[in-house]
Amino acid sequence: MAPRLLAGVTGAVVGLLGITGCAQPAAPSGDQGAAAVTVTSCGQQLSFPASPKRVVTLDQSSTETMLALGLADRMAGTSNLKTKVAPEYQADYAKVPALSPKLLNAEQLRAATPDFVMASFKAQYTADRVGTREELAKLGLPTFVSAVECPENNNPGTAPFDLLFSDYKAVGQIFRIEDRATALIDKQRAAVAAAAETGKKVSSKPTVLWLYSTFNGVPYVAGGTSLPAEMSRLVGAKNAFDDVAEDWPEVSWERIAERDPDVIVVGDLSERGSPGDSAAEKITMMQAHPVMSQLKAVRENKIIKVPGIEMDPSVRSVNTLDLVAKGMRELGHAQ
Repeated sequence: MAPRLLAGVTGAVVGLLGITGCAQPAAPSGDQGAAAVTVTSCGQQLSFPASPKRVVTLDQSSTETMLALGLADRMAGTSNLKTKVAPEYQADYAKVPALSPKLLNAEQLRAATPDFVMASFKAQYTADRVGTREELAKLGLPTFVSAVECPENNNPGTAPFDLLFSDYKAVGQIFRIEDRATALIDKQRAAVAAAAETGKKVSSKPTVLWLYSTFNGVPYVAGGTSLPAEMSRLVGAKNAFDDVAEDWPEVSWERIAERDPDVIVVGDLSERGSPGDSAAEKITMMQAHPVMSQLKAVRENKIIKVPGIEMDPSVRSVNTLDLVAKGMRELGHAQ
């Protein structure tokens, strides 16, 4: 399996070199005479003599980062869409080729002839998907991973939202659109600050359970290393599974009941289409469960529904942060 895949990845870059090897492409507007840009992404140093023209994104979060920064015209393809893109991005998204509705493979990457690949998660770069970052780097194809995935490569204690903002800054540098990146960062910093104001007005520190998905009836919840753990802190709450050093641990309904959360945040992934993906299905499961149904949060409907895609770090995460801050106020936990 791996040797055949590596051949596919090699073919992808050979195809790319076949297009660009005979003559250097004309530099995009704004790149003329500009010095090469170098950024670091999850431990790899990436250098760009000119801004990329054919970007392939491997997940929805990286796709929406590109769209939020007005870079649809630089995208050669997207993949792995979990749900509809946000309404404000739909017109631009329609202009970008959808290479695969699910995970991209090496052959699909080759066919797109990219000059840059972006993903939010390290797991997208594996030998049985598009190839490892190391393989692609040796073949001359730079790859990007969100800084949220690699907190160890940043200053200790850097907040998750600050890591996310560092992604915008890096992409802004790569594409020579620092002004757009700065505007996006400033807007989202204001949203984080507004949520923190709610957190200052919380009368008692409630416990919040973040229910992302269920698989065969088994719940997956936010652990202590997830972005929702940081969102909980910002709104003056405590993540129910903060003591679990994972992003999305598999637990049981009984373990959730033992923690007896004051508030339950339920992710809606209706458009993904798997059983138990919708918020309504998850709520029905809890109401029907002999133990969960006895919890005060379930009996009194102390439930906040949010788009599931926004529980993972993305340009849309500040929207869920705002929804949870509002929910805390509506449920009486903050003024």
